[in-house]
Amino acid sequence: MSVPIAYLGVILIWATTPLAIKWSAQGTDFAFAVAARMAIGLAVAALVLVAWRIGLPLHRRARASYAAAGFGMFGAMTLTYWGAQYIHSGLISVLFGLSPLITGLMALLWLKDETLTRAKLAGMLLGLAGLAIIFGDSHKMGGAHALAGVLALLAAVVLYSGSLVWMKRIGDDSPPLATTVGALAIALPLFALVWWWSAGARVPAAVPPRAGAAIVYLGVFGSVIGFALYYYVIKHMETGKVALITLVTPVLALLLGSALNGEHVGMRVWAGTLLIGLGLSVHQWRALSGLAVRAR
Repeated sequence: MSVPIAYLGVILIWATTPLAIKWSAQGTDFAFAVAARMAIGLAVAALVLVAWRIGLPLHRRARASYAAAGFGMFGAMTLTYWGAQYIHSGLISVLFGLSPLITGLMALLWLKDETLTRAKLAGMLLGLAGLAIIFGDSHKMGGAHALAGVLALLAAVVLYSGSLVWMKRIGDDSPPLATTVGALAIALPLFALVWWWSAGARVPAAVPPRAGAAIVYLGVFGSVIGFALYYYVIKHMETGKVALITLVTPVLALLLGSALNGEHVGMRVWAGTLLIGLGLSVHQWRALSGLAVRAR
């Protein structure tokens, strides 16, 4: 596979995922939307696992990794889908753009394998400043419960980042696709329980075509192909180039939400997004500066 094509694929999938999440729950219950997505994702990932003859390790470390990924996926996605009902789709990507900062802080506190340099501290402070600006514009970010939606997304980012650090601490070396299948297998019953609790596990009588297409897209691309391409990019590209993905996707997601879903993006949201992006750049300065030097 061409590395540039894989890189572009990750950017496009990550930029369109927030809008697809928003659309998938319109006309359906949010719990049905996320449960259906994960069921499709598990079926597709399992078929690929069998077709490529990739084993599913079941030793202790692998099971622990599946649990870390599965519980993190369940908590993060449940909160994301619930919060997405009340905020603009582009903000989902902006808030998840904070994950490298939160992951770095958790790794510092939990793994003790990183040092808090001035650049990393400055990046975290800039990210918090950007978040504060976005909070100040909460009444323009979506529905009547926009602030609750933002808080749910922040909790989702914390859970997502925590699961990444947990997995790193476990140190399992199973194939990424096997980890995806294991995580989905653990998370899917939990999503089904939320669906049962939220809507009595009732399948909607009629799923709007756009919502149905979004669920299928997320199940195939968002849950399987996107992760496979991302792992491929990590393996074959410099850290600096990979870090650029988290800088580009929030801006694209905001533009897509505005163009395709009529979401108004105020100047304060753009300013907050700019500060978060600047914070990520400063936080990843060593990787990005090394990339610039090699590009000369």
